[in-house]
Amino acid sequence: MTTLPLIGEAIAVAADSRLAGARIGVVTFPGTLDDRDAARAVRLAGATAVPLWHADTTLGDVDAVVIPGGFSYGDYLRAGAISRFAPLMGKIVDAANSDAKLPVLGICNGFQILTESHLLPGSMIKNDHLKFICRNQILRVENNTTAWTSDYETGQEITVPLKNQDGQYIADEKTLDALEAEGRVAFRYVGFNPNGSRRDIAGITNAAGNVVGLMPHPEHAVEPGFGPESADDSNAGTDGLGFFTSVLNQLVGGTK
Repeated sequence: MTTLPLIGEAIAVAADSRLAGARIGVVTFPGTLDDRDAARAVRLAGATAVPLWHADTTLGDVDAVVIPGGFSYGDYLRAGAISRFAPLMGKIVDAANSDAKLPVLGICNGFQILTESHLLPGSMIKNDHLKFICRNQILRVENNTTAWTSDYETGQEITVPLKNQDGQYIADEKTLDALEAEGRVAFRYVGFNPNGSRRDIAGITNAAGNVVGLMPHPEHAVEPGFGPESADDSNAGTDGLGFFTSVLNQLVGGTK
């Protein structure tokens, strides 16, 4: 019988002691909901989670940044539209576009913020069925060369929770064609498109591969017994952990 960890008992899975020195910033805006979940995922992967506040004027000494899900500023105007003007977002944009290419992951509302900040192309609008949706969602990994996907295999299918009401990814045909041609579609919905996103796109990356955004929530699939079931019983519930171990392995110079 498999022994599951107690709720609240964070057990890091990383065997490489070098990962413990990595510092991953987790941003909180007014209305952010999943910052603690993201911080827990960072710790489970073996790194130190560093809280960052939207009004901060410096990133400190973090090695990467996660922008979690929620409803920043209540999604007034449109999701992520106000957050893009937060002082910290200016620092994140500059660092992501710098020669250092700070790794940045935007999850759900974080993905919306990345598009509003023009770190990623396209936009997010209301689901085509105009309802909030919450379900376990199968994704196919289309690009495993980014900072956040290198621990997966191209074509691998993973199951992570999805919960959104403004999750429909849209872009003009020229942009969509460019994303496809350049291999910048990072994830695609499998079996069911939950929000009407163009070409079943669930997540994309920038050209450099350091910025990734997706609507589903990998931080909710990082612990055995508490995440969704998957095709691989030995890895059930932890399909999302690879996002966080991927960036840590990149930071310490690890290889696949």
